[in-house]
Amino acid sequence: MAASSKCELLRPAVWRWATRAPCFRSALHTEVAEAPKPPPSSLYPPVVASLTARSKASSQRRREEERRLVHAAASVSERIRLLTKLQRLKFVVYPQTFALNADRWYQDYTKTAFLSGLPSGTFPETPGLDLNELRSLACDALLQETFYLKKHRPFLLRTQEHTAQPFLTGLVSALRAELVRSNPFLLTSHLDLRPNVNFYWMRGETVVPRGHRKGKVDPIRFQIDDSPHSQIRVPQQLDPFVPLDHSVTEEIPVITVGPDKLPLFKRQYENTIFIGSKIDDPCCYGHTQFHLQSDKIKRDRLLKANLADQIEVRLRANAVASLFAWTGSQAMYQGFWSHSDVTRPFASQGVISDGKYFSFFCYQLNTLALDIETDKNNPRKNICWGTESAPLYEAVEDGDVKGFNDEVLMMLVRFLLNRPSAYSSAHS
Repeated sequence: MAASSKCELLRPAVWRWATRAPCFRSALHTEVAEAPKPPPSSLYPPVVASLTARSKASSQRRREEERRLVHAAASVSERIRLLTKLQRLKFVVYPQTFALNADRWYQDYTKTAFLSGLPSGTFPETPGLDLNELRSLACDALLQETFYLKKHRPFLLRTQEHTAQPFLTGLVSALRAELVRSNPFLLTSHLDLRPNVNFYWMRGETVVPRGHRKGKVDPIRFQIDDSPHSQIRVPQQLDPFVPLDHSVTEEIPVITVGPDKLPLFKRQYENTIFIGSKIDDPCCYGHTQFHLQSDKIKRDRLLKANLADQIEVRLRANAVASLFAWTGSQAMYQGFWSHSDVTRPFASQGVISDGKYFSFFCYQLNTLALDIETDKNNPRKNICWGTESAPLYEAVEDGDVKGFNDEVLMMLVRFLLNRPSAYSSAHS
């Protein structure tokens, strides 16, 4: 024991003698000169907010972490799953609604400016088309459902399903098949009958009024569950009607009260984003969507209720909601979302009919940045163009169609002849 303690006392002396040796000092200086160590930038890790605390900084960090996960998603399906996984109460927007002046409310919720008329220079000319043949196809489809077939009396509020729905199906199918020779782009298209179109988004914010989350500031959530009569999907995107950053002078209506005053009602169920087909479908872009008005909001019922001024209003509301949901879901299928806004516009067309009157609309999605954070310095607006409704015919008497309107038919033909300029140049 004494020997070991004696050795320990001798170690400092030995160390001092060794460090005085010239060879040791030169070696020590050589090593320091050859590999200098950089000074540490920070002695401590950064201080960040907790992920589980109830502070505002913690809430902000949780939101940033969620966005980081969405940005880092490996696929579009994974990104959509992350964006729609949180289920809260949301307002369900019905494209065909009973609410008065609903078009102004829907324009605010979707940030859409409405322009009367159709965009100029968009639709191709129709030289060489046989108008008599096209008129014959339309009249045959109409007479098939109103004169040739013997049908029983429809049930209450089911008249549209009885006559107008099969007529519109036959008209769209016949014109699409006939116009393939003039527009080969339709050969690559896909026609969906009674598809489901869904879109989920957030716009504005509110304070939770009651419950265990009372007082929390939440974004206002919206969901559209649409079921058009039919739609045409294509593998190539239609040309935009205007440039992406086109300045629109028309102001978007600003609604200062809550959506429950429209009224819209809250429900909680699965959030869905769907264009009518799966993500891997090659026909992932919209061409034209067809909508059939239900019996409850038909023109005759509105005229009897002294609501003639709401006829065009409800058509505009239907077009804004339905085409926004369709183009928005197309953009989401391409990987865009509110914090990664679109870099190119998404354009689609829409036709709304009750079997006799037809209205035509064009919609261009310019932005998905609609929530309270991304819409602060966002000058872009979504744009919807539309026409007033016009009759395709006046009446059907004894197997003869009276007062057939060729202008309505030719507008429908121009919609179906629309195709991307890239396809035209590649096949010219």
